[in-house]
Formats: sequence, C-alpha cells, structure tokens
Amino acid sequence: MPTRNPTRATLEKLRDKPFGLWLFSRAVSLKAPYFGSIGARFTTLEPGFGEAHLRKRRKVTNHLGTVHAIAMANLCELVAGTLMEVSIPADMRWIPKGMNIRYLGKAETDVTASCRIDDYDWRETQDVPLELVVKDTNGQVVAEATVPMYVSPKKKR
Repeated sequence: MPTRNPTRATLEKLRDKPFGLWLFSRAVSLKAPYFGSIGARFTTLEPGFGEAHLRKRRKVTNHLGTVHAIAMANLCELVAGTLMEVSIPADMRWIPKGMNIRYLGKAETDVTASCRIDDYDWRETQDVPLELVVKDTNGQVVAEATVPMYVSPKKKR
C-alpha cells in the first residue's frame, strides 16, 4: 500500500465532520492563497475524484454579469491540483504543465467543476492528463479543461 500523504490525512480527518469539506477548502486556500480569491468549496473529494462548487457573486463575475472565464479556470486548477495531491502517494510529487480550457457557454449561475483520475501506477514518472468539466446549476457544460500533470518521485533528502 502506498504511503499516505499529509493532505490526504487532513482530508480524511475532516471529511465526515460537520462542515468538514468547507474547513478543508479553507485550509487549501490558506496553503495556496490565490485559490481563496474565488471562494470555492469542495463538495466531494476522495482519491480519484474531486468536485468543487463556485457561487456566482459579484467578485467572480465579468462585465456581462456571468462567472468570469478566469474564475472558472482557477476553479479547474484548484480541483485538479487538490485531486492530484490526495490521490498520489506521499513519495510522489506533481506539477501542472499547463492548461487547455475551452469556454463553451455563458455561466449565468453558480458552477461546479469535477474531475476523475483513472487508475494509474503511481510508482513511475509520467504525464497524467486530467480532464475537467464545468457545469452550471442547470447541468449545462459551460467549460472543459485539460490539465497535464507531470508526476515524479520526490527527491531523496
């Protein structure tokens, strides 16, 4: 069994508690402050699957009054990175190599981004492409993103 990482340990400690995923979402924003700028909240997070919700409010809208494209990109990066962090063993590391995002429609409501990681052999260096979907509250896909992650062993100290 691969070693459990500290982020996954924190998630497992908080997940089933009242407001646990909200607290975990806040902790992620403290660790990586830029993510706090959109105020997203994880609704589901476990090794292999993650989903986060972004409320439509003034600070994440554009001049059209819809959720800003970059806020949705930020949401995708939050889900992809946190999902990688809780899915890989403690002796591995990851880094995003980029993002390809396609905006498919106006996000006139709250949005939710989700991502699933297929079963990988985490013992080797590899590129792992994460596919994300962003939907509005009506279930319409408003954006899709691909985030290629470079996964490799942590340097020995």
